[in-house]
Amino acid sequence: MQFILGGAGFGAFICMYLFFSETSHPGVRGVDKLKIEEHSTAPFVWVNPLRSLALLRSPNLVAVTIAGLTVLTTEYVLLTALPYTIGARYNITNEAYLGLCFIPIGLGNFIGAPAAGRFSDYLVKRYRQRRGGEWYPEDRLRGTLIGAAFFVPLSVLGSGLLTEYVPGKVGLIGNFVCLFLNGFGVDLVLSPSSAYGVDIMHSRSAESMAANNALRSFFMSILIAGILPMVNTVGVAATDAAAAVFAWVGFLILWLTIQYGDRMRHWVDVEYSTEQDN
Repeated sequence: MQFILGGAGFGAFICMYLFFSETSHPGVRGVDKLKIEEHSTAPFVWVNPLRSLALLRSPNLVAVTIAGLTVLTTEYVLLTALPYTIGARYNITNEAYLGLCFIPIGLGNFIGAPAAGRFSDYLVKRYRQRRGGEWYPEDRLRGTLIGAAFFVPLSVLGSGLLTEYVPGKVGLIGNFVCLFLNGFGVDLVLSPSSAYGVDIMHSRSAESMAANNALRSFFMSILIAGILPMVNTVGVAATDAAAAVFAWVGFLILWLTIQYGDRMRHWVDVEYSTEQDN
C-alpha cells in the first residue's frame, strides 16, 4: 500500500511537470529578474511559525474553527471505529471489503465540496443584493447551517441506530447512505467556513487557514483517542448519539456567529478585511 501511494504521488508529480508547465517558470518573476540585475541573493529571513496562532484572538475565527471541529468529529467517529462497529455488526472481516466501506463518505466529500462552494457563493450574492450591496461576511456561513443542523448530526445518529438495531443487508445499505450523507454534510460546513476565514482576513488568509487547521487538529487528536474506548463502554448507538449532539453544538455556534458576527469582530482587532478590499 505504501509503495502504491508513493507511486501515485510520483505519477502526479510527472503529470504536473509535463502537462502544467505554467506552474514552473523559473527566472520570470519580478523578484527573480531583480536578483539577476543586482546580482544579489535572497536575504536570510526569520520566520515565526507560531505567528499565525495570534489570529486565534479573533472570536469569529475561533468560533468557526470549533464548529468545524464538532462537525468533523462525526466523520472520525464513523471512520475510526468502522471495523469494530459496521464491520463487526455485519461480519465484514476482509480488509479489502472494509476499505470499500469508506467509499461512500469519500464520495460524499467529493460531491459536497463543489456543491458547498456554489451554494455559499449564491447565498452571499443573494443577501448582498437584499442589503442593497452592503457586504456582510457572515452571509458566507449561512450555507453551513443545513449541513450542521441536518446532514451531519442526523447521518451519524442514523448510522449508530442502524448498526445497533438493524441487521443484514438493509442495515448495511442504510449505513452506506448515512456515510454518504455525512461526507456531503461535512463539506457543506467546512468549505464555506474556510472561505469565510479568507473573506475576513484577506491580507493574512494563509495564516488564518493555518491557525484554523492547527487548533482543529490539536483538539481532534485528543478526541480521536477516546472514540474506541467510548464505543466499547457505552456502545455504538450512544457514541454516535453523543457525536450528533456535539455537531448540533457546532450548528448553534455557527448560527450565533451569523447573528452577531459584526459585533464579535469589534471585540478584538486582528486586521479584518473591509468592504473596500473585498
